[in-house]
Amino acid sequence: MDVVARIADSSETPDHAVARTQIRRVLERKVDELPEILRVVFVLRSVEELSVEETADSLAIPQETVRTRYFRAKGMLRESLAKEVDFAEGDIFRFGGMHCDGVVANVLARLAT
Repeated sequence: MDVVARIADSSETPDHAVARTQIRRVLERKVDELPEILRVVFVLRSVEELSVEETADSLAIPQETVRTRYFRAKGMLRESLAKEVDFAEGDIFRFGGMHCDGVVANVLARLAT
């Protein structure tokens, strides 16, 4: 099924589709920022859905190393994404500049009537 058909069949609203795309891009960027030894394990386990044993065999490393690297990669991603959310949080309800001036002008105009 092509992308257009999937979107047409989906009950997802356009704004949710855009948000999902933006979130996916942030996740991809954050995964790309991981150190290579952690990124490789994370991609094999999370994206390619290999088991711990399959990942260990493909990288020729012990299974415990796979578990450790995957755990560290997820922790680094959580921390990095939390920082991203913290930065964005300040922008959610930013009230200043021209927007503020417009709101104040509208309130004063309504009060004057």
